[in-house]
Amino acid sequence: MRIRSSFKATATLSAVAVLTAGCLSEGGGGGGGNSNTSDTIEVMYAFAGGQEEGFQAEVDAWAEENGYTVNYSQTGNFNQLINTRVQGNDAPDVALFPQPGIMRDMAERDLLADLSDVVDAGELEQHVQGVLETGQVEGTQYAVPMSINVKSIVFYPKQPFEAAGFEIPETYEDLVALTDQIAATGTTPWCFGIESEAATGWPATDWVENLYVINNGADAYNEWVNHEIPFNDPSVVETLEQMDELLLADGRTNGGRQSIASNNFGTAAFPLFDEPPGCFMYRQGNFVAQEGVLPDEVIADLDNLVGVFPMPAESPEDKPVLGGGDLAGIFAQDNEAAQELVQFLASADFGTLEYGASGNWISPRTDFDVELYPTETWKTIAQIAYESTDFVFDGSDQMPGEVGSGSFWREMVAWISGGQDIQATVDNIENSWPA
Repeated sequence: MRIRSSFKATATLSAVAVLTAGCLSEGGGGGGGNSNTSDTIEVMYAFAGGQEEGFQAEVDAWAEENGYTVNYSQTGNFNQLINTRVQGNDAPDVALFPQPGIMRDMAERDLLADLSDVVDAGELEQHVQGVLETGQVEGTQYAVPMSINVKSIVFYPKQPFEAAGFEIPETYEDLVALTDQIAATGTTPWCFGIESEAATGWPATDWVENLYVINNGADAYNEWVNHEIPFNDPSVVETLEQMDELLLADGRTNGGRQSIASNNFGTAAFPLFDEPPGCFMYRQGNFVAQEGVLPDEVIADLDNLVGVFPMPAESPEDKPVLGGGDLAGIFAQDNEAAQELVQFLASADFGTLEYGASGNWISPRTDFDVELYPTETWKTIAQIAYESTDFVFDGSDQMPGEVGSGSFWREMVAWISGGQDIQATVDNIENSWPA
């Protein structure tokens, strides 16, 4: 589940966008973008707030230099609106897809241009391993990543954490030991909440996905997301059992298990900054390290107050990362202006002017200069992505809407709240998968 700006408003918008994704799989004709020889380009996207401001500043500078005019169409209901516009033969020139599933659906319907000869292969090779593949359908590149987000991050209160003598874990076994060590002090190790208005439950799906790729690797993860491995497979049961032991057992989460479903996912992090801390670890995406999620006073002194480390795997050499991103696609093969914009978005130049310094964006290119990011915290988060051995895209964002933003969310709430056991939970999700 992708969340961007202000956590209350954007959570709801993201939920609506995901819930309407299923409309696209029903097909229905409609043209793609228009053949465009003009100097005006329309770009459609879902992100807002600081990320939108930085993106527009960056693209406007490029457009002015190259003699183009760019019109921006932002929507919190991306999936539904893009489908409506395509069916009305009014597609934008460029779309920045927030989910690979909707992009792939349109590519399979021959609505998107093949970018294989548009973006130089040498440019694409610079992208984080695993990110580029999310824009492909049967090996053909229909979209290129222009931003990523990183979800495999554990936030902690830097000074209290260090003062207590806690050490950053290098392996999952170390993480379990650290959890036990903190619990032994009488403090709950973890902050955790899954309330998000209409989207309640999505933070739990991220936890499951993160643990699944740690346990089973990227290939098995992608098979599970694509339902080549059933949802009630023993490997999924083992993952939920692992999550139960690490995060949900008595004394593990601030407020206790019964509070998780009613605890907002953003404010759940606030006990990190109590004196003394009410918890010491909070696993979430990079978006929380910006205005609108963590308290303003924390954001103002981010590097001094907050530390981050990646969710560790079985060995220090194994560094899988769960994340997401925005994928740039074109709705007409012969749209030269759109092609030039996408070439820029995929290039080493994109992000070097305004965007990188905005503190709301991470480049998908491993050769991006991390010194351009505004804080040490954001530099560290970006480096986690760049050093990953496998980058996998948020699973619920790729699953059918009935599952990814439907049964997966609901059943996580029911299980975490104590309404049912693990086997019933995974069986219910499996049974909800569309034929």
